[in-house]
Amino acid sequence: MNARADDLVRMAARHVHRGERLDLGTLAAEAGISRATLFRRVGNREELLGEALWLLSDRTMRDAVRRWEKTEGPVVRGTTGELRCLAVMGWYRASVAEDAGLRTLLDTEPGVAIRVLTDPHGRVQPRVIAAHAELLARDVADGGFTPVVDVDSLAFALVRLGESFLYSDVVAARAPNLDAAAKLLRVLVEGTAGQRVPALVPDQGL
Repeated sequence: MNARADDLVRMAARHVHRGERLDLGTLAAEAGISRATLFRRVGNREELLGEALWLLSDRTMRDAVRRWEKTEGPVVRGTTGELRCLAVMGWYRASVAEDAGLRTLLDTEPGVAIRVLTDPHGRVQPRVIAAHAELLARDVADGGFTPVVDVDSLAFALVRLGESFLYSDVVAARAPNLDAAAKLLRVLVEGTAGQRVPALVPDQGL
């Protein structure tokens, strides 16, 4: 098997999604290549883990976007009045919080997991921020709301605040509270707590 870099990332993502420890020796053997070749193609373990986590994260975000399109269509606000970007972000966070594979990683390797997930120069956080900025920019363009700061700064604040709630049990010994996160993020985006919206329930996992 002549595994390419993207093949190796997908294989690594499957291991993480199943709650298995990402072992480079095992992955290299599975791909039929040496560890040296694996390293040349995807970097060290944390670099590969970051790419795998981003792949899973991107899939989750795309699933949330498709969920909106299926249930609400092309509108910028749903039947409850919820802004499209906020609903999609909420579903995304709920799916991340419920993902068993990610939870296993956070439980078994908390230091590594948080470092890879929240490194501002890493493989995950900058892309998650960019994805949030894209959601915001789309709603601004469609007349959904007018942000009080630029979209990039708002996306950065939303992701960092969201992380503090998603991983609060690891970094602050506090149970994650996604409802509180949703209310705070709504204030950041629209400047108001808004009306009550249905509880955020994940559609599918990462």
